[in-house]
Amino acid sequence: MSSRKIIYLINPISGTGGKFSLQEMIRQKTGEKGIAYSILPTNAEGDYAFLLPFIEQTAVTDIIVCGGDGTVSAVAAALAGVDVRIGIVPMGSGNGLAFAAGIPKDVERALEIIFTANASPIDGFLINGQFSCMLCGIGFDAKVAEEFASQTKRGFRTYVRVTLKNFFNARPYPFRLRIPSGNGQDASFGEEAFFISIANGNQFGNNFTIAPKASLHDGLLDIVIAKKTNQLRFLVSVIRQVMGGYRVLAKPEAESGARIKIIYFQTPALVIENPGHAPLHIDGDPKASASEFHISVVPKAIQLIQP
Repeated sequence: MSSRKIIYLINPISGTGGKFSLQEMIRQKTGEKGIAYSILPTNAEGDYAFLLPFIEQTAVTDIIVCGGDGTVSAVAAALAGVDVRIGIVPMGSGNGLAFAAGIPKDVERALEIIFTANASPIDGFLINGQFSCMLCGIGFDAKVAEEFASQTKRGFRTYVRVTLKNFFNARPYPFRLRIPSGNGQDASFGEEAFFISIANGNQFGNNFTIAPKASLHDGLLDIVIAKKTNQLRFLVSVIRQVMGGYRVLAKPEAESGARIKIIYFQTPALVIENPGHAPLHIDGDPKASASEFHISVVPKAIQLIQP
């Protein structure tokens, strides 16, 4: 254990809860293990390039993110491909990557997992060159993320309130998808949809599973399309998807005109045309939209400490 050097990054505004007690527990528990460590604040702009020379100069072995999915994603983007372990103490509103990896929200239990140093590679993906380690959404959930980010009070209750408000005003957007086949004959189809989720893990957050078959290390992205319908059927179809009711389709283009309300498939890459400029979020943080998204998996992008 003495050869390890840990940097704890603590986001002072993520989620809810007391950060002073968190720091005290980190000092106590890490000290008991005899591990060298430092505590740094997270970067408000999400720029963690400064970690690279710091890791090299001081032989840091572990970067531990005490925060939510947005902070985890920003740190992972800076450290993708770097020989360092990344750990998570979930302190956000959703904690999708942590929960997908089996990391508990209880701080003491999360720290015990970190102290084991049991790390294994997980995938990430790129969307128009921007890194994501968990989930991107285009449409309804991105609109929710945008409004949630502007709230003065965070937490699960606020997220539910914002989601319900936007649900009753939800509208579908036009999309066209191109899926590479590897033989030069790409599949292509158009669809009006409330949202498209691009999932590396299986969660929206808060143990809300949007892509039941998703794996963090299978080299594939799980794509979930909630097709245009009335509000009630939209709700019912999403609930059915969450409960694992829709199968993974081998040929999603064959279902574009069918009565099925959720199209669910897996692919290592795709292009999504977005003529209606539906909003975008990356790992819960709202981002600038675009008329076209080029998306591809990044296999074994980071080493994540997990049970």
